[in-house]
Amino acid sequence: MELEIWQGLFLLFAGCIAGFLNVMAGGGSLLTVPIMVFMGIPGPVANGTNRIGILAQNITSVITFFRKGFSDFKLSLSLAAMALPGSISGAFLGSRFEGVWFNRTLALIMIGVMIIMAVDRKPKGKILSSTREISTARLVAGHLLMVGVGFYGGFIQVGVGFIIMPVLNRVLGLDLVRTNMHKVFIVGVYTIVALIVFASQVQILWFLGACLAVGNSIGGWVGTHTSISKGEKAIKLVLNLVLMVFIIKLLFF
Repeated sequence: MELEIWQGLFLLFAGCIAGFLNVMAGGGSLLTVPIMVFMGIPGPVANGTNRIGILAQNITSVITFFRKGFSDFKLSLSLAAMALPGSISGAFLGSRFEGVWFNRTLALIMIGVMIIMAVDRKPKGKILSSTREISTARLVAGHLLMVGVGFYGGFIQVGVGFIIMPVLNRVLGLDLVRTNMHKVFIVGVYTIVALIVFASQVQILWFLGACLAVGNSIGGWVGTHTSISKGEKAIKLVLNLVLMVFIIKLLFF
């Protein structure tokens, strides 16, 4: 399809917002994927192209977290390894999922995300700042759940942060800083595999993907440096308003 410069610039700006939201909490793809769909890009192509920005954003965030003294590559790698099989199968399914059913599924996911965001997700019990304190039962449960996280992330990616964060924060019991530290690493690893699968199945729009990569990286860098506790209410308010507009558009227009 023929692309125009304004589309790339618009996606670069949207990518900045998406990268910030993805690192802070999640839901950035709720902006970028529907925007590409509204531009007339088929669902699977938008789904695959979006992975370029996601990959760049998470590489930037992993490096930034590491430089700030936050890393636990051993646990991050084991969790990411469990997410890979699900990501491969999910990406194959996502590359074939298009048309009105893609739009309706996207709208239903947005509704689900709004409901999840409205519920208090504060974990019960002690919050752990060190992975050495995690019990064996929690580690096993967390790793098993990563298979499902990988499938969903490979399939559609949209809102995966709202799925992976409860696993890391509630099941493993990690504090939110380390939750995001592991989140960006895990998503970055399985995104490499998902992008390869999508590239083998659909036409990836590399120009738009590069614009997203720049925007997402900038937003991811800012989000990593921003305290998770600051601005949360404002982010939820803005994101919910955008979600409502996208849901109406996808379901009724």
